[in-house]
Amino acid sequence: MHLSESVTTGYFFLAPWLVFAPVIGLLINIIFGGRLSEKAIGTVASLASGASFVVSVLLAWSLAAGHGAAVTVPFLEWIHIGDLELDWAFRVDSLSTTMMLVVSGVGTLIHIYAIGYMHEDVRFKHDPGRFRRFFVFLNLFIAMMMILVSGDSYLMLFVGWEGVGLCSFLLIGFWYDMDTLGRPSWANSNAAKKAFVTNRVGDFGFLIAAFLMFWAFGSFQFDEVFEAAHAVAPGVIVAITLFMLIGVAGKSAQIPLYVWLPDAMAGPTPVSALIHAATMVTAGVYLITRSAELYTLVPQAQYTVAMTGAITALFAATIAVGQYDIKKVLAYSTISQLGFMVAAVGMGAFVAGMFHLVTHAFFKALLFLSAGSVILGLERGHHHAEHAHHEKKPIGKSGKSKAESGHDEHEVFDPGDMRNMGGLRKTMPVTFWLYMIGTLALAGIVPFAGFWSKDEILLDASRHYPAVYILLSIAAFFTAFYMGRQIWLVFFGEPRHEAAAHAEESKPIITVPLMVLAALSLLGGALNLPFEGFHQLGHWLEYTLHEVEAFPLNLQVAGVSTLVALFAIFLSWLIYGRNPLKAGQPDPLKKPLGFIFTGMENKWFVDEGYFAVIINPFKKLSYFLADVVDWRFWHDWFHETVIAGTYNWLSNIGLNLYADQKGIDAFANWLGTATQSLSATLRKVQTGFVRSYALSVLLGVVLILGYLIVK
Repeated sequence: MHLSESVTTGYFFLAPWLVFAPVIGLLINIIFGGRLSEKAIGTVASLASGASFVVSVLLAWSLAAGHGAAVTVPFLEWIHIGDLELDWAFRVDSLSTTMMLVVSGVGTLIHIYAIGYMHEDVRFKHDPGRFRRFFVFLNLFIAMMMILVSGDSYLMLFVGWEGVGLCSFLLIGFWYDMDTLGRPSWANSNAAKKAFVTNRVGDFGFLIAAFLMFWAFGSFQFDEVFEAAHAVAPGVIVAITLFMLIGVAGKSAQIPLYVWLPDAMAGPTPVSALIHAATMVTAGVYLITRSAELYTLVPQAQYTVAMTGAITALFAATIAVGQYDIKKVLAYSTISQLGFMVAAVGMGAFVAGMFHLVTHAFFKALLFLSAGSVILGLERGHHHAEHAHHEKKPIGKSGKSKAESGHDEHEVFDPGDMRNMGGLRKTMPVTFWLYMIGTLALAGIVPFAGFWSKDEILLDASRHYPAVYILLSIAAFFTAFYMGRQIWLVFFGEPRHEAAAHAEESKPIITVPLMVLAALSLLGGALNLPFEGFHQLGHWLEYTLHEVEAFPLNLQVAGVSTLVALFAIFLSWLIYGRNPLKAGQPDPLKKPLGFIFTGMENKWFVDEGYFAVIINPFKKLSYFLADVVDWRFWHDWFHETVIAGTYNWLSNIGLNLYADQKGIDAFANWLGTATQSLSATLRKVQTGFVRSYALSVLLGVVLILGYLIVK
């Protein structure tokens, strides 16, 4: 259905404002932000994102009023080359509106939270001038994500796909000239480059899939591709879907391209929540779901996708157990949960995958933002402790103050290191309870949202993919364990650092958005309960995905997953909660697990493996090409010897010595010498005596007369 057939029955004409609203917001802040206060800048950006959410709600309502019939909203002519006619058009269907609501809804809450967070963060890092830039980038991200999810073709989707990649680069490297502790460093810049390069590898796969698609179908438009797919050889579809999986692995952080996402924690915490938990990294899951009609034609590709997701889910979950940075734990948790989603859509359980995408956006955004609240609380506590330290100036054994004797003065304090925390449930009670809700949702404890969405994935796996079910169940155990470990380390026991002892609760501008996300994390499961008449999300997505199979609650699968999660939490209490970690004490698992924990702690040395196998050889090859090939061969030998040497020889020997000196100069010199010789000879004739001249005249006359007589 096109706009002309539906304009009178809904608000579909507002679709372009999904993108216009955030673009207008960022333009206002670029042009006028220098004269606006921080609150005004944050308000403009939040209202812009909120406007996209309002438009998304109106589009969803209009779609429901039209009984879910997909609507294409044309905007402008784009690419018309030969038989290819591709216009910029917005696709409004149940799948795209679901993504619109998640991106703009969660994104708006994160915008509001960021007003309070960035106000403090830019001051802790002594650069308030960057406040405006942050919200410009954040609005740009919302605009690009809206292009991605609302596009009516793979090419338009790819524009948004690349746009969010750019925004990711800008936001990960937001503090590009310092590290996460505010010290001068290129660490954050390197993290941004790592994300950008890794995603380019994935994008290469996406592009190959797109080229194959155009070669096979002659189009990028979704409906035309899906209609033509049934008449194409299965091998072509397999190639398209597997190359598409490479793009998914890059954007949604799956093996082997997941390595960028943990380093992406270099960006400010709102970035971690928005881009690397709730929205951008789910683009790959959306891409597979959007391409459901392709994947269902090739079961072998579906199995590959499902196993990739399941292996990633387990692998990343094991790494999270050995991490100490509060955001790094959540980062590897995100990779693991994305593995659950990719496994689900790979199995053909598209509703289950999308359901977990939605609930994960709620509770993972809650956890990341709560982690940001914890980090800010410790930053405040650290500044308070430093202030008190400088006032008291405790005396050391030498009779000098600690500041004078150098003790503790240059101590590097990391507010994100869980070993510096402990006891925060007393000093930050609001953040503690909000974090608990997010943890229980992620661990899959009933009745929180994560229980219902994760259980639906496990149920689908248990029916058709037993290997996937086993891998995901083990991953679920590790998920509950590392989240329990995090809770005990962060909020229980005694403070292991002065900063934790003096930590302060965050302001309402930070905690209120967390409360909304906490409510969604608790109640979000109601979107798709496994009971008759409550499978709302499934019925909604059925308009787009068609023939969605809904399973009732399986008490065996649900019971096993719940018992596994509860046992993991109990085990984490035995290790970390019963005897809380003391300051300077190593992790209790370090000694009993030995090299296994060392592997988890060091991320199974995957980064080192990449350096050994790819990066270092690439650097050596680059140095060889730069030094030997480019400089020594091309510059020193070819340029200096062949070109410059030949030129010098030709100009000095050939032209200068032979052509110029021995040729032109010699001839000119000969002319001069000949002239001199002739002059000398003629000079002898010009004696100056009259008798000589008379004799010459006489001889001349005799010669002439003689000639005439002979003649």
